[in-house]
Amino acid sequence: MISIRGIQKWFHRGTPQEVHALRGVDLEVAPGDFITIIGSNGAGKSTMLSCIAGALSIDAGSIHFHDTDVTSWPEYRRAGLVARVFQDPLRGTFGGGTIAQNLALALRRGAPRGLRPGVRRHELAFFQERLATLGLGLEHRLHDRVALLSGGQRQALTMVMATLRRPELLLLDEHTAALDPKTAAHILELTERTVAEHGITTLMVTHNMAHAIALGNRLVMMHHGRIVLETRGAEKAALTVTALLDRFHDLNAASDRMILS
Repeated sequence: MISIRGIQKWFHRGTPQEVHALRGVDLEVAPGDFITIIGSNGAGKSTMLSCIAGALSIDAGSIHFHDTDVTSWPEYRRAGLVARVFQDPLRGTFGGGTIAQNLALALRRGAPRGLRPGVRRHELAFFQERLATLGLGLEHRLHDRVALLSGGQRQALTMVMATLRRPELLLLDEHTAALDPKTAAHILELTERTVAEHGITTLMVTHNMAHAIALGNRLVMMHHGRIVLETRGAEKAALTVTALLDRFHDLNAASDRMILS
């Protein structure tokens, strides 16, 4: 479904601050895959998601969706294919708008827009139905401004917005990292349920190795801009946090030895 081939990304290339963020990343994503992505800070996880979404251009390589080359497509053109939930709950919603207005914008993601009312009366029942699945009472607050919501409520709303129009690909960029443990657990449960119910192909970046093992059917580890480990199926199910940490530490130790030598 999605083919990422040899993508390279530099920041500040040709300057003393040069960073080679992605070093020939290859990844084939099948329909319905739920891939968790782990790695240390600076491994290239979020950069890869930004390149897939079109928020960052790549310096080499290609990105295909269903055999269509989208490498040169800008972010707005990929909006009909890709939905993204960020670490910061404020980034996925417009605080000055109402819950209904935010949902209406999400419903029209990637679609043509004309001179018609932003929120249509017949859509309100649909919005209430989707919000009711959250169990947060937001279905009764459609006309409240989003700025009045807590961080957890905004992130839950963002999950609904991201999947209101079923995307070809859902990108979750450490979307529970800024939440308290109880709220994070609720958002993860919502994530797992939403992805399963709608069969959404998903890439999820996380620093929590237990979550990376428990969720999804594939796990990818990145290190210094490369994919250095991939596991799936029974092999992934048999993983433990200790075993994964050992692999992670082995990679860092090997990297340190290379630098010292």
